[in-house]
Amino acid sequence: MGGNSGSGTTAASVDKRPNELLNSWFVRSGWSKGELARQVNRRARQLGANHISTDTSRVRRWLDGENPREPIPRILSELFSERFGCVVSVEDLGLRAARQSPSATGVDLPWTGPQTVALLSEFSRSDLMLARRGFLGTSLVLTAGPSLIEPLQRWLVPSPGGPQPPPESAADSRRPGRLSRPELELLESTTVMFRQWDAQCGGGLRRKAVVGQLHEVTDLLQEPQPEATARRLFKVAAELAELAGWMSYDVGLQPTAQKYFVLALHAAKEAGDKPLGSYILSSMSRQMIHLGRPDDALELIHLAQYGSRDCASPRTQSMLYAMEARAYANMGQPGKCKRAVRMAEDTFAEADEWDAPDPDWIRFFSEAELYGENSHSFRDLAYVAGRSPTYASLAEPLMRKAVELFAKDAEHQRSYALNLIGMATVHLLRGEPEQSTVLASEAMGIAKKVRSERVNTRIRKTVDSAVREHGDLAVVVDLTEQLAVDLPETAEAV
Repeated sequence: MGGNSGSGTTAASVDKRPNELLNSWFVRSGWSKGELARQVNRRARQLGANHISTDTSRVRRWLDGENPREPIPRILSELFSERFGCVVSVEDLGLRAARQSPSATGVDLPWTGPQTVALLSEFSRSDLMLARRGFLGTSLVLTAGPSLIEPLQRWLVPSPGGPQPPPESAADSRRPGRLSRPELELLESTTVMFRQWDAQCGGGLRRKAVVGQLHEVTDLLQEPQPEATARRLFKVAAELAELAGWMSYDVGLQPTAQKYFVLALHAAKEAGDKPLGSYILSSMSRQMIHLGRPDDALELIHLAQYGSRDCASPRTQSMLYAMEARAYANMGQPGKCKRAVRMAEDTFAEADEWDAPDPDWIRFFSEAELYGENSHSFRDLAYVAGRSPTYASLAEPLMRKAVELFAKDAEHQRSYALNLIGMATVHLLRGEPEQSTVLASEAMGIAKKVRSERVNTRIRKTVDSAVREHGDLAVVVDLTEQLAVDLPETAEAV
């Protein structure tokens, strides 16, 4: 316990009262004080805050009303958010948040080119310099509800005169920008390569490389560039920021992911690329579904659909419909979910007739991905409807097709693992634990090669469900032993 706990006592703590809010969340979590202390210490090490050393007596003091120092309130917020599948803010836990820096948190940012570049530069530099696995200080928090949706609606407001490159002097305007066409094309192709690495290896392997490349691009955007070059650079910056956000989401750094997504949307607006903006909003929507906020997810998807309805390719529109279905499923609206599933299927059928090449960022949305998303919608409906066998039966054939197609796709190993896990959950819903354990075991084999905390977490949840429902079966016992060996809880996310 001692001075390195990061939770010193203040004079005000003499008059403290029990923290009823924190006590309520703690009791509902089912954790013991020792278990919560271990999780706080593990997360602190992941963030590079090695001075944190919490124990049961310290947890008891928090419950009794002591307000811990940062980064512990943020860590507790993340842990309880993950436990309950929804955003549990520092304030929801009855703790005081540190004063927030406008440049490091929030989504209500100025929609101007120079400020977008400055914020991208500052945020990516902080991420790189701290070298703490996405730990960007103590003021970074998740935003949800109207505070998230309303500022993003300004994405639809046209920019006066298009993107504004950095101001040029008279001498600058007489000479071309330093960036040559081959150099610009190399930046664009490098972004494609990073995206392939993410699909193959998960977000944990190359996240910092993507952030470093993003920072280099923001340096170029701060130099005088011709307008056409500036647009292409903003597009590269938007794609890299979205990918940095996606990788952060994949390894469990949720506030960091959201900040990158917001900055990516701003860069896409400066690039004048509405379909790319709709894709970024879909990534934000997926994060909100993951965090148990389907209403926010639906608002984000509708914003994406409205903003790109006249320019997005059929493949992109199909992906947006599939995400709309996921949101409706998690809201418990089967009629609207089924309609969105049909629209996703019908629109995807038009993709081959599209007379222009799809951008690289949407090529992941294959037939396998379509089957996977729609099957997950029916699977989610089954859970929301009280483990409905009807919806589980609708999910099963689609999930089987997704698994079969991903098995042949060496480029998208993380998607293969996620759909194997999805199929395992469908078999659990159908009361078929033996088949479920086979699929979960296969997913573990892939998870060992893929640096994705999202995959690991879903496997653990599926195994936990199997133990609760069929813990006396030998195959389930064997699966839990395999989990302890292949994906031990002490493994740190990157």
